[in-house]
Parts: sequence; C-alpha cells; structure tokens
Amino acid sequence: MADYLYIHVPFCARKCFYCDFASFPFEEQEARSYTDALCRELAIKKNQAGELKTVYIGGGTPSLMPDRFFRDLFSCLRDNFSLSAAPEITVEANPGTLTEAKLGLLLRGGVNRLSIGIQSFQDTELKALGRIHNAKEAAAAVEAAQKTGFTNISLDLMYGIPGQTIASWQETLKRAENLRPAHISAYELTPEKGTPLFGLLEEEKIRLPEEGVVLGMYDCVIDYLSAHGYAQYEISNFSQPGYGCRHNINYWDRGEYLAAGAAAHSFVAGRRSRNTASIPAYIEKLLTGILPEEESTEVPEAEAKRERLFLGLRKTEGISVVNSHDEPDLVRAAAGLIKEGYLELSGDRLRLTRKGTVLSNTVIVSLFENLGL
Repeated sequence: MADYLYIHVPFCARKCFYCDFASFPFEEQEARSYTDALCRELAIKKNQAGELKTVYIGGGTPSLMPDRFFRDLFSCLRDNFSLSAAPEITVEANPGTLTEAKLGLLLRGGVNRLSIGIQSFQDTELKALGRIHNAKEAAAAVEAAQKTGFTNISLDLMYGIPGQTIASWQETLKRAENLRPAHISAYELTPEKGTPLFGLLEEEKIRLPEEGVVLGMYDCVIDYLSAHGYAQYEISNFSQPGYGCRHNINYWDRGEYLAAGAAAHSFVAGRRSRNTASIPAYIEKLLTGILPEEESTEVPEAEAKRERLFLGLRKTEGISVVNSHDEPDLVRAAAGLIKEGYLELSGDRLRLTRKGTVLSNTVIVSLFENLGL
C-alpha cells in the first residue's frame, strides 16, 4: 500500500524552451475530459493506497487549470482516499497563472504547500527560458500567496542559463531569500535533446555559461542559503527547519508511491508502472474502465541496488552502511573515493563531501563501477 500520491497535470500555457516533460497546450474541452478521466483513474486505484501522508499535484502547470478541475479533484480525493492527520498537499504553480481567487480556492481545498516555478528574477534570463512571467510578476505571486495564508512555499530557481552570470545569479538568490520562502530548490539547467533550447545550442545561436562559472554558481547557492538559515538536505534542495519536502524525501528514500495522470509513473509492491503520455489515449481507456498503463515491470535487484545508492547519496545525510543491503561491499568500494575526498564515512553514514556533491553524478557512477553494477 502506498502512502504517497502523485497527480500529473499535463497542460501548460506555453511549453518552456528547456522542457522535455509530458506537457501540452491547454485546451478547455480536453482539460474537462481529462479531469473526468483522472478522477476515474484515482477511483480505480484507491485500493492501492494506504493513509496518504502526501499528495503532490505536478505538471505541466496545475495552477493553469480552471476552478472546476480543483473542485472535482478535491472531491474525488475526499471520496476515495484517507488522509493522515497532517498531510502535505502540494500544488506546482507558475507565477503567470496565480490569482488571489485561485490561491483562495487552493487553500480552502486543503492545499498547504505551493511550489512556484520562478527560475530567475532576471527578465532577460526568463525570456531565454521561454517563461510566461517576468520578475515583477514572480515576486507579486509569492507575496499574494503569503497574503492568502500559505506559509509553506517553495521557490524553484535555475542556474546555468544562457546569458547568466555569477552576479545575476547572486541577485536572483538575494531576491528569492528576501521573500523568505520556507523552501528553495536550485537546479542546473540541463539541455535535453528534442527541446528548442537544445536546438539553439546546436546551431550555436546561444551559449551556456562556462563549466567553471556553473560550478561557481552551485557554490554560491550553497554558501548563500546556508548563511541565511536554509539547510541543504539534498543536492538541489534547501529548507528552513522543518520544511523539507516530505513527498520528495520519500522518492529519495526509495519509498513506494502511487501516481495518476497521463505519463505518470507509480512504484507499488516492487513494481514500476507507467501510464501512456497520450492524452486522447489516456481519456479513451479510462472511459471504458481500463487503466492506461503502457508498461509495468518488477524492478530487478541489481537495478534496485543502483537506485538505493543513487537516490540515497543525493541526500546530504547520505546512506547507512549498517542497515544497507550492500554492506560490507559498499564500504570497500567507496574506499578510494573517500581517500580522494569525494565521499566521507561519518559514523555509520556514507555521504558525499562538498567536493563530491559538485561532481555527484561522476562520483556515483565511479561507485557503481567499483561495485560492478
């Protein structure tokens, strides 16, 4: 039984230049049919859920959806699921789609955490990313959410943007921190094949900042946020005390979760399943009472081992070598990386050092190789 629920909303006002997620232009009639199908899927899957500790509504741009969507969804959740005493209920939002009325609706519906995709407080950088909001609107959206009564607000920021400098990144960090959100996520921009951003880079119409500059930006975010009361608890995530994202921590702990929506992935009873990304196919299958899964597979132990290491080492607390499935091989395999200063063994916890965090993917791949994975 899964105690964590993810709901995918695949609609956006406009797809950002860097996005390779399953998202499509908003169309009112299709969105209405999607809402009905989504509620059907949730009703079918209710027996796979326990008492929900978190609900995460992501996308896409959930805040773009009309009021009817949220009313129907909240009603569906109440009718089909049990919630824990103090559940974390998150909605992802774009500043360009938040209004006072929408914020009030979300708060009354039980949403107690907002994840707002700011990305930057520099208008030129927002344009380079294809965002639909500007810096002034971003700040206004956060302030409106706070005024409405939201206390658990997370801001998504991005570094490594074309045209971005250390100075402009520092200004974005300062403006974000001045708003005093409970949580800040800072992600490096990663160009994905098939996106407009990737094409522009291939055609040399734009350039990313140099690697050394990007590494400097990562150092900046760690130093700046830690100096202003935010603890880093995962490679890209920082929070004030008590405000780590419980839903995402479950992912990094390799906990099970139930998911609904087009392109949504579930992990229940040791099996991973994936829904179709096609909205018409998703709606059509659920109209006939059929789950829209395209794939369902049991995770082999070797893959599970890689996942435990990769996900666990993303957390700053690292992983326990005492309770690990992979001990004592893990300690032996990590010896060279510990000697080189990329990993450290503190008590029974193996974790990345500051030096290792900056090169986390490379370090973890080396550990896999040492373990023969």
